[in-house]
Amino acid sequence: MSAPRILAIEPRLFAVVATAPRSRYGEAAINRGLSNIDWVSRAAVAHEAVIEHFLDLDAVLPMKLFTLFRDDERVLDYLRQERSRLMATARRVARQQEWGVRVLFDRSQAAAARPKPLRASTAANGLAYLTGKKAKRDAAVELSIRAHDTVTRLFDRLAARARDARRRAASELPAQGSLLLDAAFLVPKTRAAAFRALAARESRALRPHGYAVSLTGPWPPYTFVQES
Repeated sequence: MSAPRILAIEPRLFAVVATAPRSRYGEAAINRGLSNIDWVSRAAVAHEAVIEHFLDLDAVLPMKLFTLFRDDERVLDYLRQERSRLMATARRVARQQEWGVRVLFDRSQAAAARPKPLRASTAANGLAYLTGKKAKRDAAVELSIRAHDTVTRLFDRLAARARDARRRAASELPAQGSLLLDAAFLVPKTRAAAFRALAARESRALRPHGYAVSLTGPWPPYTFVQES
């Protein structure tokens, strides 16, 4: 792979490219390499390093990993055809950064933080046993509803400080707890400090209740250029 270089598409619109040997990055070679996680990871890290090198520019539009063209002319032809879309996207994300927020939920910690129910008397033990299981089920449902409402309010508060926001589909991570929120926020650079401070305050407030809030970034606006 050659060193990255810049192609001028037209005034104020440039592409950063590198020459890739066909023997390593042809269709067959890539299809073989996709089954090798180490090979894909090395390519992704190199790709990310180039993108982040230009992060301080007004607008950076990352292309997907393994976006390949036969030669420079094909690059120029394609990007000139896409000029209107690219310029509209560039205007939308100009001077913005992407920040990621994830929220993990530890149910056992949250349950331990709740007030303990009063112990039943001996005479009421039979009834307590019958109703106890229902109470536990109800408590679990209540906990889930409260957790959902909590992360929804958190998302809304953070989104109010951003220009745009996206929630990704959450999944279960049994070893670490439930992933309740995986979101991306498009934040103006001038508001980045306030956004970080808000995320930190929310993290401190939620931690005793079983929520672990993590903030990553700033990143190029990966999430917010794919739809355009």
